[in-house]
Amino acid sequence: MNNYLEDPKTISLYPKELYDEDLTPDLGVEIDDICTEIHEACKGWGKDSKRLIAALGNTTGEERKKIAIRYPDMYDKSLKNLMKDECGKGDFGTVMKFLSNGPIEAECMMIKRAVDGIGCDKLLLYSILCGRSNEDMILLKKTYYKLYTDDMISRISGEVGGDLKKIILSAAQAAEEDFDPDYHTDDKAAEDAEIIYKAGQGRWGTNESKMAKIVVLSPPKYLKLVNSAYADKYGYTLFKAFEKELNRLGGEAALFTLGMKLKPYQTIAGLIKKATKGMGTNEILLTSNIIRYQDILFPVYLAHEELYEKSIHQRVKDE
Repeated sequence: MNNYLEDPKTISLYPKELYDEDLTPDLGVEIDDICTEIHEACKGWGKDSKRLIAALGNTTGEERKKIAIRYPDMYDKSLKNLMKDECGKGDFGTVMKFLSNGPIEAECMMIKRAVDGIGCDKLLLYSILCGRSNEDMILLKKTYYKLYTDDMISRISGEVGGDLKKIILSAAQAAEEDFDPDYHTDDKAAEDAEIIYKAGQGRWGTNESKMAKIVVLSPPKYLKLVNSAYADKYGYTLFKAFEKELNRLGGEAALFTLGMKLKPYQTIAGLIKKATKGMGTNEILLTSNIIRYQDILFPVYLAHEELYEKSIHQRVKDE
């Protein structure tokens, strides 16, 4: 967390080994042991749910990628299909299918779930796509096409509209700039703050594309300068500006993007709270959050306790 505060960068969520896209990683005997445990939990009539959860639930994202590669070699059946057969189509089955894949493939499955069927799960969709590093987004789009022979951006475009569509499509371009102190100056920050104001609060109607473009393209270190310049001149932070000027879903997505760049751990803590808010828990959103943010859960856990005076564990238990 301290490293982020000193040199803020958009957080990459995938284990560093996955960026190499090694198709033949060193699996190791411990992966064979986990595969065996999964097989034993599903052998015979009915599955042993507790044993299955223990086998997959205690793994890292990198391990799950290796398990998904190794399991069919050992038992002549994909782990994803095994989970489909053994765990059904309900929320439990869906989550176990997420866990039966590596982190990138799991997110692709989450996106496909969000856009398939009647109505789009816009909250799940923008929480996956907004505020991502360029490296993550490139891998995500490439993997989505490999899995479904479909262009991810085209698929999403048909499911969302308005402000939300502008923000998500901007985010999916993977075009965040690298911070350059000679280019990302205080003067430029003041100029961009004025552009945002004129696009939103300064006139009737809102030019959402301009507002979204600045937030999506700006590296976090520079966006902090823009936020300060905006607050100093207009008396509002960018958070308040986006909250006031964009429609509900578009505003939520813009705020989430802003939050993931300026205060990511608090923003994720807020997303976990959002999944449990209101009448009934959004089980898929909640478990997707825990799976996706596994590698950074410790600072998220601290942020959640500071914000809400309650641990994530207690929140999940209460809900």
